[in-house]
Amino acid sequence: MGLTLERPAQAPGPTLPRPSSGSGRGSRARWVWGWAYSGILSVLLTLAVLLGYLVTGIASGTVDWAALFTSSTWNPGTLAFGGLAMIYGSAAVCVLALVLAVPIGWAAAIALSEYLPPRLAKPLRLSIELLAAVPSIVYGLIGIMVIRPFVADLGDVPGGDSLLAAGIVLAVMITPTIVAVSVDALAAVPGRYREAAYSLGLTRREVVRSAVLPQARSGMRAGVLLGLARALGEAIAVFMVIGRADGRLPESLGDIFASLVRPGQTLTTKLAGPEPMLAGTSGPYFAALCGLGVILLALVAVATVWGTRGSTGRTARAPRARRSSAWLRTPKDRVTTVVRLGALLLPGALLVGMLGILLARGGAALNPVFWFSPSEGAAGGGIRDQILGTLLLLATTALIALPLGYGAGIVIGTRASAKTARVLETLTVAIGGTPTILLGLAGYVLFCTTMGWGRSWLAGAVVLVPVVVPVVALTTAGRIRSMPAEITEAAFALGLTSSQYVRSVVIPYTWPATLTGLLLGLARAAGETAPLIFTATVFFGAPALPTGVVNAPVQALPTHIFTLSQDSGAPEAIAQAWGSALVLVLITAGLLSLAVLLRNRFEGARRWTT
Repeated sequence: MGLTLERPAQAPGPTLPRPSSGSGRGSRARWVWGWAYSGILSVLLTLAVLLGYLVTGIASGTVDWAALFTSSTWNPGTLAFGGLAMIYGSAAVCVLALVLAVPIGWAAAIALSEYLPPRLAKPLRLSIELLAAVPSIVYGLIGIMVIRPFVADLGDVPGGDSLLAAGIVLAVMITPTIVAVSVDALAAVPGRYREAAYSLGLTRREVVRSAVLPQARSGMRAGVLLGLARALGEAIAVFMVIGRADGRLPESLGDIFASLVRPGQTLTTKLAGPEPMLAGTSGPYFAALCGLGVILLALVAVATVWGTRGSTGRTARAPRARRSSAWLRTPKDRVTTVVRLGALLLPGALLVGMLGILLARGGAALNPVFWFSPSEGAAGGGIRDQILGTLLLLATTALIALPLGYGAGIVIGTRASAKTARVLETLTVAIGGTPTILLGLAGYVLFCTTMGWGRSWLAGAVVLVPVVVPVVALTTAGRIRSMPAEITEAAFALGLTSSQYVRSVVIPYTWPATLTGLLLGLARAAGETAPLIFTATVFFGAPALPTGVVNAPVQALPTHIFTLSQDSGAPEAIAQAWGSALVLVLITAGLLSLAVLLRNRFEGARRWTT
């Protein structure tokens, strides 16, 4: 399901009075609010640790910023660290992804919002957003088996590793985000604009063009920016199909298109490779990598924050009736309808095709023995230990992230002023959009090296917490904003203190949405690979369940699939990877299905989307 980290349109909740002191009631109030503010503190602490890691790394050596931006030569042996080729690679794959995803995503969103009745639009939107539930490691695996051969035939490229393959994979990954945000923006357009346009005798295409799109344009652009942020921050899926060739730049403007069917490198793939482990934790090599991290973080932060602000603070122009030539109006309307409905069918076809590939190639997952037997050798046996390791990481992450995210959501929704709430939401969204490869590298330096934990399951769970906390916080804050004002007024009329109000009113009202947000966050965390590679997992040799914290790695499904996929020439390894991928998708789909059921059950609405 596509997660939209977009600022809710409603005004912040009531600003509650400060807790009293000097009594048992005051002590309980301080405890409640201390817990709540710890959630906000966790968001700020994550940002501080991430920035501290990058700044400290840059300070540990000399960074030639001019070369980092203008040179394409990357040679640690001669201390030449030029990042221009990686910046070009990131720009190329993101532009390719947007060129492919934006027309399809916008057309599908318009079809869902303006052409289909709700009883059809809701399940179709769910089928599109299920693409976002597919972990990035599975996208990478499908890229290896499907997209690379396609590019190899298209561009006569041995193996098919190329910028084009990475752009196609990213296009599929960001389409659900663009669709979800755009549908929300279109749904927010008041119905009176459509009614006024239809009353003027406009066709459906003219109504959409003249009355709907001018009002929804800023929100639809926000969806593009949020999709761009995800594309910029994606590491593993791109890593598996791009070829990771340093120094590849087009030699001329005419060579740009030819460069797209050649291997390349992006900022994320450089950071996800073996070099961060080889660079140590100080010196010019490490400083240059941290410089790349700063560039990546800045690009993603700008796209994320700009995207969340794109649909607010702007006044749309009044709709104007624009008619086509009389004899072309009906044919244009019919052609547009066919094109938009066709765009809606394409993501659904991709989902069906992806599930078909998983079922056809991952047939081992349909055998219960595969789930409950340990692995044997490099690619034999089952995946019992990997499943247990994944569940341990998710359970630990949930135990840490739930109170922190819930507390942050309560502070944003009930305690912060309108201006403060906007600032806190922006920071929370920025943390949610942080490339997880940077979280993994920061966790490696902090937990595995500085604190001496080595590979540790707890370090991996802590690194996954920033992935889940923003989802819980934003869904909780949004639920608080939807609370009827009379409930708050009645609570304080009865003499409830602010802490009693939280315990007796806010928590019972918001916990279904909070639990839904937790499950959505865990569904995303279940497919994360990059952070675990550096902090928590090994391919073999770890017990099913660790007995300690220090030097206590686990095996997990995402990293297991990643390692197996690198040995694409071994049929048994590929079969094991596909079976593991199907199991991971089933676990993720189970979490999302439970989220939908909980929302429908406890919020009393029969909705198909999350």
